[in-house]
Amino acid sequence: MMIQTERLTLSHLDETDADFMLALLNSQGFLSYIGDRGVRTQQQAVEYILDGPVKSYRENGFGMYRVQLKATGDIVGLCGLVKRPQLEHVDIGYALLPEYFGQGYAIEACVAVMQEAKEKNIHPVVAIVDSNNGPSISLLKKLGLRFHSTIKLSPDDSSVDLYR
Repeated sequence: MMIQTERLTLSHLDETDADFMLALLNSQGFLSYIGDRGVRTQQQAVEYILDGPVKSYRENGFGMYRVQLKATGDIVGLCGLVKRPQLEHVDIGYALLPEYFGQGYAIEACVAVMQEAKEKNIHPVVAIVDSNNGPSISLLKKLGLRFHSTIKLSPDDSSVDLYR
């Protein structure tokens, strides 16, 4: 599976992405706005990839994808669709390594993923976001999503805003 945009290639993650995943999951933005996944070793990163995205590809036909620059092959982040048991609808998710913030990669990847959802007849697509994450809220609005409600994914989690 591969999605092409003007500057990006989105494709399935695999075990070879463990170093990237380890860096992303422990980046400040991920920890602050998405949460600590407790992944601290390369082996834990491999398990995270296999138990998350790879399992989702197999079970749902979609998941989080590796986002790479066409020009250099550098992996800049993740973007994709997630089916969470706590949400009625599939949600879009994304995260970039900090050095790639502010260059339009997130919106470019998200537009491509929303197109994939449309082609797979996945509707509506929702999103969850930390209410303090202004750049992500702005991106969701550019995708046409609007604030719907504030929810908790589990009793122990912090509240997040749901956009539809």
